[in-house]
Amino acid sequence: MFPAIDAYDEGMLDVGDGHRMYFAVSGNPDGLPALVVHGGPGSGSAAGARRFFDPGRYRTVQFDQRMCGRSTPNAADPDADLRANTTGHLLADMERLRVHLGVERWVLFGGSWGSTLILAYAERYPERVAAVVLNGVTTGSRAELDWLYRGVGRFLPAQWERFAAFAGHAADLPVAYDRLLGDPATRDRAVAEWVAWEDAVIAHEVTGKPDAYSDRPPRALVTFVRICAHYFARGCFLDGTDLVAGAARLAGIPAVLIHGRLDLGGPLDNAWKLARAWPGSELVVIEGAGHTGGPATTAAVLAALDRFARLPKTASEREGSTKDNV
Repeated sequence: MFPAIDAYDEGMLDVGDGHRMYFAVSGNPDGLPALVVHGGPGSGSAAGARRFFDPGRYRTVQFDQRMCGRSTPNAADPDADLRANTTGHLLADMERLRVHLGVERWVLFGGSWGSTLILAYAERYPERVAAVVLNGVTTGSRAELDWLYRGVGRFLPAQWERFAAFAGHAADLPVAYDRLLGDPATRDRAVAEWVAWEDAVIAHEVTGKPDAYSDRPPRALVTFVRICAHYFARGCFLDGTDLVAGAARLAGIPAVLIHGRLDLGGPLDNAWKLARAWPGSELVVIEGAGHTGGPATTAAVLAALDRFARLPKTASEREGSTKDNV
């Protein structure tokens, strides 16, 4: 990976509804714009993600999605109202940020929940997307959510029993936890049980660890769990949209989909189905890797971003490139 780098520009963008979104820009001001879309939902951006991008060739943009990281208000605040935090709001925020920074189109990079949000953005604004790199592919489907919070329990029966028992073995656990998190009397215990389950799902991986989620500061844990439950209890606010079926709209946008064969929380078939539906996309399967990745995953991401760094930034540059190749 490239050396650590500081942002040369950062700020708080007013996105409406009383929300202000933190953003940071690093790398080359004249480079190819790239947007890093963090996971979670509710994890917030990390400076380390900049190290995937060649600072001499990329203008790397990061942002904290609504109510997490440095964006305000924060979901950990006792009176925080999450009603103006939906996938539709996040897509509008991304587009507002693009306009604010004067970007014509950009490379999109993210994983897990970030890949779901990237897909939703690309299918709504395909003309604004130069290329896509996804790592740990998820598409926000009800089937994926049911697997993560119920189906995978067959591999972790004791841990899932504890997770389900606190919610009274409800038919839809994200819905039940979303309700528990709304009650001050049960919020702290609900946060603890949720992250214990998330820890269990990836602790078995080669690069996993027992406290992968629960080692965050207490306030960040509340933020993460409240936003996750808020989204997953409502089908990621996709309103029945099938992002895999919609991938046909992305024909012509180059994409590399990177996925670990041993990802227990997000099985490989999700990425495989998306690759089949997305004309021109490439699926890279990392043997021996799970959701937390590893050296081979990092190498695949770096290779994809190195390839896409050669793309033209603007329509005029694309036209010139096309003429040169005729």
